[in-house]
Amino acid sequence: MKFHGLAAIALLMAVSACTGRDAAAAAGNEAARAALTTVTVTSATGRHVFRVELASTEPQQQRGLMYRTDIPKDGGMLFAPYPTDGSGPREASFWMKNTPSPLDIIFIRADGTIARIAENTVPFSEAQVPSGEPISAVLELNGGRSAELGIAEGDKVSWK
Repeated sequence: MKFHGLAAIALLMAVSACTGRDAAAAAGNEAARAALTTVTVTSATGRHVFRVELASTEPQQQRGLMYRTDIPKDGGMLFAPYPTDGSGPREASFWMKNTPSPLDIIFIRADGTIARIAENTVPFSEAQVPSGEPISAVLELNGGRSAELGIAEGDKVSWK
């Protein structure tokens, strides 16, 4: 009888732990939603339009796409302005901590041109992904999307 009670408690704890993780992921997917904006990348292969979430506050930028597994094919997140303190363009560094989906991180100069693309960043990695130069915005897309569409450094990015 005592064994069954302990087994039941262990089972309940395991289910609770899994449910807690699932609830945290669901909360991350729902609560992390920001206002949507349209981003257009003009490249040698044409105009590519994305409907992305706009991270324009410090908390939104800190959370980014953490815990998200449901990024639409032509979705993602735009960090603009970056940084949020109004200090103007500066070097930036991102990481993939708590981010389960590979991303293309596109660093954008103040003139709207792409400074650098970090393609297919490694999920959950805490390695820093640097911009390499001062930037004023960052666009995150599904990993591999930039290469698939022929988006390259120097291409022009605009948003509403």
